[in-house]
Amino acid sequence: MMEYIYAALLLDAEGKEVTEDSIKNVVKATGATPDDAMAKSVANALKGVNIKDVIKNAQTMQAAAPAAAAPAQAGKAEEKKSEAEEKKSEEEAASGLASLFG
Repeated sequence: MMEYIYAALLLDAEGKEVTEDSIKNVVKATGATPDDAMAKSVANALKGVNIKDVIKNAQTMQAAAPAAAAPAQAGKAEEKKSEAEEKKSEEEAASGLASLFG
């Protein structure tokens, strides 16, 4: 499967049209036997798709993902801290009650 995706990427990078036949020709040039159904599937899936824009957007989203995760991680840290403080308060209350009866 990946060889068909790579073929499409290579064709697009060279400014060639990504068609079923062009994909099969690239796969054939590698020495592999092209699968007609796979070439047709990839060509149809990429019909009307601007591959360069998709790659650019994927890189932008990948760079934005860590920035979006940082606030979530900060929220988890605060949540853990408040849970720890809550537990400590409960333990202090329990020890205070124990001193009344102990």
